Amino acid sequence: MSYSHTQRGPWFLLMAVAATACLVVAWVARGEPLAVVVCGGGAFVMLLCALSFVHLTVYDDVDALATRYGPLPLFAWLCPRIRYDEIKSIEPDRSNILDGWGVHWFPGRGTMYNIWGFDCVRIETGRRIYRIGSDDVDNLIAFLRQRIDDKR
Repeated sequence: MSYSHTQRGPWFLLMAVAATACLVVAWVARGEPLAVVVCGGGAFVMLLCALSFVHLTVYDDVDALATRYGPLPLFAWLCPRIRYDEIKSIEPDRSNILDGWGVHWFPGRGTMYNIWGFDCVRIETGRRIYRIGSDDVDNLIAFLRQRIDDKR
């Protein structure tokens, strides 16, 4: 059994609109080199971030559960790869507005990896707590439980 699921979020659209606004300001202020550099640079950074957080893919990577934001893998170093033999517990969970979207760490709550919505899977290993956002929580939990049972 294998697992791969991609969830999309709308945040990249807001960032693209903000980047477009920065480009308009840079064009209007084209007589001021500093304004053009600052606004143009800001637009470039926002577009890179927008392309990095279009979707979150959670997938089976042979001996581990892996995650990937994309399509531009600019933040691949932030995405966890959780070995199945290290998982101690799995349970459905819900994030809240304070958890936000993207990648966030909170003491006692672990690290949240989310792109949209509030449903997530809480995965505890011996060392860390991961909360993986998904609009496919039931199937992800069923897959993880089967993989863990297969490893034992």
